[in-house]
Amino acid sequence: MSDFLDTLAMDATKTIDSGYYQTKVSIKQPKISLKQAILSCKANPVITEIKAASPSLGTIRTQVNPKEIARAMEKGGAVGISVLTEPTHFHGSLSTLIQAREATKLPIIMKDIILVADQIEVAAQIGANAVLLIQALFDKGCSEMSVDKTIAFAHSNGLEVLLETHTDGEFRFAVETKADLVGINNRNLATLKIDLNTTKEILKNNNSCGKVIVSESGIKTPDDLRFLRECGAKAFLIGSSIMLTENIEEKVKEFVKA
Repeated sequence: MSDFLDTLAMDATKTIDSGYYQTKVSIKQPKISLKQAILSCKANPVITEIKAASPSLGTIRTQVNPKEIARAMEKGGAVGISVLTEPTHFHGSLSTLIQAREATKLPIIMKDIILVADQIEVAAQIGANAVLLIQALFDKGCSEMSVDKTIAFAHSNGLEVLLETHTDGEFRFAVETKADLVGINNRNLATLKIDLNTTKEILKNNNSCGKVIVSESGIKTPDDLRFLRECGAKAFLIGSSIMLTENIEEKVKEFVKA
């Protein structure tokens, strides 16, 4: 069986080489901490996600107005917004993040297949507050720097880091890094299969070492969120189920108040 993560890395390299991340847009980066927003949240800390498509679902939303969506997510009580900027498989764009930044004061994560330093610099340049890094890509040798150097480089650019994991081994390594947040992706990026028990098993078997743990993917209902909260997750990244609904503000509220 082919590993879809290899496909993502290969296509990301093509996107980088195409000059996609070369932009003249420069937005003053607001100093907002996603980690602190999560820790100070009185309800469920929900990180909502703006994405038009995904490899597993195909097109999720045909009409994507980033400003309207970001405002609706903020009104719904989201603690932060993840914005897909990867163009090939998620139909994302840098413009989507730029428009979201203009519309909201919430912390924003640039979610992409980050392999090189230039992408991190662009994230800071267009107003992101954090970047998502995928531990498995470092383990595969896809990135130009080590995970520790990449985290340090992100910090030097004023960005926090959400370091995503999927296995016990990845998680144990990640919690020992200087990543601000550690994610557990319930989706296996090799096969695209989802299992919420991924978060349960990893947190049952491992010490989180005081890190803020974000459970990602497959959260479709408030019951799903409650299950993951009971497993020990401190925040929840929710994309497709929110983007598929007509009333985004109300859908976000359902999760925030669960």
